Amino acid sequence: MDLELIAGLPPWEWPEGTGDLLLSIIRDAGAAESDRVLAAELAGDVTVISDELVEVLLSIIRSRGESEELRGAAAGALGPVSELADMDGFEFPDSVPVSERVFEETRASLRKLYMDADAPKGVRRRILEASVRAPQDWHPQAVRGAVESGDQEWKLTAVFCMRYVPGFDEEILEALDSRERDIHYQAVRAAGAREVNAAWPYIARLAKSAPTDKPLLLAAIEAVATIRPAEAPRVLADLLHHKDKDIREAAGEALDMARALERLGDEDLDGEFDDDEDDDDGYRG
Repeated sequence: MDLELIAGLPPWEWPEGTGDLLLSIIRDAGAAESDRVLAAELAGDVTVISDELVEVLLSIIRSRGESEELRGAAAGALGPVSELADMDGFEFPDSVPVSERVFEETRASLRKLYMDADAPKGVRRRILEASVRAPQDWHPQAVRGAVESGDQEWKLTAVFCMRYVPGFDEEILEALDSRERDIHYQAVRAAGAREVNAAWPYIARLAKSAPTDKPLLLAAIEAVATIRPAEAPRVLADLLHHKDKDIREAAGEALDMARALERLGDEDLDGEFDDDEDDDDGYRG
């Protein structure tokens, strides 16, 4: 199997044995550095990740003899599976490609590695970005420290993390004014993920603005659906006929999400009314 060929395919089309190939390349200290970095990045996909791959990735992050780029790639690869394990839990272990033991080991190891102030900045940034996808109590302080560091790279990491760590609405709004393209993009993603209502006027204008560059427009489309689902059709309707297929599809998916969120909200509201009817101490108006 050819690594570059695999990288050009969607993960669901990867051939059998891809995980073993990635594992062998990551372990091979004599392999080209670029191949090891690429293999580490690909290894994070949930279609191939496993306990063995996670443990090898952790060993790479710990190794001071490995390059900053490879250690950072290994750290970033642990993000998707951490998020999946945190969301799905282990009530049905087959739904998560790693064991609960390895997941807990990953969480503890990433925290310890992040606290190592002697580790390269790029490695610590990637560790924080990966670990927040399964949020823990230490993350708000870490994100706050990144915001207050005065370092633009750390600020970029912080705004990325705000997508997963609550309590940073004001900082997200501030980042929406950033002239740094990457920070601005991550702020739009974070505003949608945290449903920052105060960001709505700006996000809605962004989604309807013709000059908006494509990645930013796609982020704004998704944010529209989550911040104010009921208003999403008004904002996104025209994009269903956009000349760009990706934008049309993103608008359609966002509208589907908005409808689902509205239904969920209606069900929650119905549940609240039902509870009031059965609760003698409930407010009757």
